[in-house]
Amino acid sequence: MTETVLFSETIPGGASWSMRVRRGNGIRLVDLEGGANASVLLHRADDPLERFNLPDTLKAQFIAYITAPYVLYSDMGHVLASVVRDNLGWHDTITGASDANGVLAKFGEGTYQSMKNERHTNARDHFLVELGKYGLGERDLVPPVNFFTKVAPSEDGALSFVEGHSHAGASVTLRMEMDVLMTISVTPHPMDPTTTWKPKPVMVDVLKFLPPCVDDASRTVREQNRRGFALTERLYL
Repeated sequence: MTETVLFSETIPGGASWSMRVRRGNGIRLVDLEGGANASVLLHRADDPLERFNLPDTLKAQFIAYITAPYVLYSDMGHVLASVVRDNLGWHDTITGASDANGVLAKFGEGTYQSMKNERHTNARDHFLVELGKYGLGERDLVPPVNFFTKVAPSEDGALSFVEGHSHAGASVTLRMEMDVLMTISVTPHPMDPTTTWKPKPVMVDVLKFLPPCVDDASRTVREQNRRGFALTERLYL
């Protein structure tokens, strides 16, 4: 698979980012220091009423977490993006994103007035700020994917945060199969037991891909994905 890096930038820990990413381009996320968490939302760029659907993504592919070569489905059965590379192997899908009350309870008061750029932030507020730039709001919030985070079940079904899961240099690459609005919040996962506010930065590389081939792994990994790609490609005939 060949790609060209169009540009790169770093999202500081505690910050957010959004961008419209065209079909055929991609995003590579890199955990620069280890221990990062990047909560990500995807909406169809030209019709954001269509957006990432977590339940359909999991049940259509018989998975409980995200890794390569699986795809991220919309609520209309289209493939928004494919995970084409991943050197970590597990990204959380089932435990949601942080909010103001949870951050306050865990980290204490941390306002801009008292802490300036080190203020305590949260994913929900980040999402609302970023989505607001595109005319979207609370009704457009959906469950995210938490890249670089692993939350694993025990034998009795209890969920636990796996500390030390992501290492410095861990990366995951998504190829956009539609024109997508991507929103990222680089804030601590709500189940992370750390009580010291020190969110880790994430680098974003924006990539240009060659078109996928007919035996592309994301297309062939599940029979449902063949149908999902066919449905998606009809939009761009």
